[in-house]
Amino acid sequence: GMLLVAAGLLLAVAAGGRGSPAGDQESPPGSRFVCTSLPLEATGTGCPLPPVPMQGGALPPEEELKATVLQLRETVLQQKETIGSQQEAIRELTGKLSRCEGTDGKSAAGAWKNEVGKGKDTMGDLPRDPAQVIDQLSRTMQTLKDRLESLEHQLRANVSYAALPSDLREMLQRRLGDLERQLLSKVAELEDEKSLLHNETSAHRQKTETALNALLERVSELEKGNSAFKAPDEFKVSLPLRTNYLYGKIKKTLPELYAFTVCLWLRSSASPGIGTPFSYAVPGQANEIVLIEWGNNPIELLINDKVAQLPLFISDGKWHHICITWTTRDGMWEAFQDGEKLGTGENLAPWHPIKPGGVLILGQEQDTVGGRFDATQAFVGEMSQFNIWDRVLKAEDIMNIANCSINMPGNIIPWVDNNVDVFGGATKWPVETCEERLLDL
Repeated sequence: GMLLVAAGLLLAVAAGGRGSPAGDQESPPGSRFVCTSLPLEATGTGCPLPPVPMQGGALPPEEELKATVLQLRETVLQQKETIGSQQEAIRELTGKLSRCEGTDGKSAAGAWKNEVGKGKDTMGDLPRDPAQVIDQLSRTMQTLKDRLESLEHQLRANVSYAALPSDLREMLQRRLGDLERQLLSKVAELEDEKSLLHNETSAHRQKTETALNALLERVSELEKGNSAFKAPDEFKVSLPLRTNYLYGKIKKTLPELYAFTVCLWLRSSASPGIGTPFSYAVPGQANEIVLIEWGNNPIELLINDKVAQLPLFISDGKWHHICITWTTRDGMWEAFQDGEKLGTGENLAPWHPIKPGGVLILGQEQDTVGGRFDATQAFVGEMSQFNIWDRVLKAEDIMNIANCSINMPGNIIPWVDNNVDVFGGATKWPVETCEERLLDL
C-alpha cells in the first residue's frame, strides 16, 4: 500500500542525501543519475558543485538536519494522503454496513433478512453471510495494524524514529485507534444481528412446529371416527340399555315459552314401552315437559304435570319422525308421526307459560332437576335431530322436515354436536342419512 511506498521513497531520499561521490559508485536501485563533466572555470555559471565533503565525507550537521526535515515533511504529506485514502475506505465500508443495516428504522435483523430475501447483495463486494463479513473486517483491521508496524520498523531502521515529530506519531496512533474501535463496534453489531436472527429463526420454527402438532392432533382425533360427523348435526345418541345412568344432556336451557314445537327422529323396540325420549324439569316442577311411554300405557305428553295421551305407535324398531306442538292458549296440542297429524286436543295446562332455566335430559325421566332417574322409565334405543322452536310449526313445515325436503334447526334448541353431552356409557355415532331413515319406515 501507500505507507510502504512512502517508506521506500523515504529510504531512497535518505540514501541520496547521504550521497555517494558523483560518478564513483552506482546509485541505489531505482534512482540513476547522469553526470556530465564541466571545466572548472564554468562552475560559476553552470550547476553548482555539491559542498566539499568535510571530516571524512560527512555533511555539515545543519545541512543534514535540513535535508532530514525536508524528507520528514514529504513523508508527513504522503502519510496525510494515505490517512485520507484510508478514511475514504472506512467511509465506504461504513456506508455499506449502514445500507446493510437498513436506514428505514426497521430492526437490523429484519432489514438484513429483507435484503437477503430479495437476492440483493447490499454489501457490494462483501459476502452476505455475517460470519464472513466479520472475518473480512478482522482481516482489514489486521492489515492496517501490520502496515503501521511495518512503517514504524522502516522508520526506526533508516531515519531514527525519534526524528518523527511526536505529535505526528500520536496522531497516527490515535487515528488507527479510532479506526480499530469503529471496526470492532461494527463487528459487535454484526454479531448481535447474527444472534438476533438466530433467535428469530428459532422462535419461528417453534411456532410452526406447535401449529403443526396441533393440526396433527386434530387430524388424529377426527380419524378415530367417534366424533367424525360429516356435519355438526349428523349424529345420533345411542342408549342401548335400560338403566338409571345412561342419558344425554342438552347444554342450553329454555326461555319462558307460551308455545313450542318439539321434533325428533327415534328408533326403539323396547318393551313394555320405549321409556322417556326427553324430559324438562324446573325447580318446583320435575314434570314441566315430559314425553313418555311407560309400561303398557300409550305414549303421553305431560305439561306442568298435566297429561294428554297421544295416538302415536313407534315401538316397532324402525326410524320414526315425531313432532309435538303446544300453545298456552286453551292448552291446544297436536301430534305428528312421519309428517302426518295423527291427533289433536286442548285443555292441556291452558294459560300456563313454560318456566325458564330448567334442565333438558334425553333418555331419562327426572324426579328432581337433573336427577333421580328411574330405570323402568328410561328410553332404550337411538335418537337424532332433537329440535325445539318457540312457536307452533305449520303442518306443511313438519311434513317437509319429515320427508327430508328441508332442514330446519330449532330456533331455541338446535341439534348440534357441541350442545349435547352424553353420560354413563351413552354414545354419539354418525347417523344414517335422512333418506336412509325414510326408507326404514
